[in-house]
Amino acid sequence: MKFHPEIMTVDALAEKIRKIPNWPQDGILFHDITPVLQSPEYFRLLVDLLTYRYMGQQIDAVAGLDARGFIIGAALAYQLNVGFVPIRKKGKLPYETISQSYALEYGEATVEIHKDAIKTGARVLLVDDLVATGGTMLAGVELIRRLGGNVVEACAILEFTDLSGAQKIRDNHVPLFTLLQNEGCL
Repeated sequence: MKFHPEIMTVDALAEKIRKIPNWPQDGILFHDITPVLQSPEYFRLLVDLLTYRYMGQQIDAVAGLDARGFIIGAALAYQLNVGFVPIRKKGKLPYETISQSYALEYGEATVEIHKDAIKTGARVLLVDDLVATGGTMLAGVELIRRLGGNVVEACAILEFTDLSGAQKIRDNHVPLFTLLQNEGCL
């Protein structure tokens, strides 16, 4: 595999994100990160950028939100040498769970976490692919806090600046880091 460091920038990463109009419903411009994941160079760039940000920050666990947060979060947890905690859609986890409902850009949903997934006082990094209205991320924050964990930071690849999600997360006393900022989810 040949890497081309001259093209490996955050702006180039942004160009790899595919935009799909009217999915999953009319009026939504879906930002698909699968082209980033399919590229060994860009997937490595993404994980490396996040690894460098969080190494040395004494993270105890990485929690990833269903489903694209699993991909990024698991790779990041591996690089940071910490455990990975999945936060899944309702009904997908096999053990005892706690749940949190939230509003999406286009409906409502519920996520769950295993009751024993986070130790009291654990420093947790919460990961997802994007921040739009902030509902999914805030539901993850609430679950981690209910288990006694401390959210060190929430991070995502993309933040939609024309929506209020990033501010809602910060208003809940959670630092937020995103690699890219963009207008135009709706």
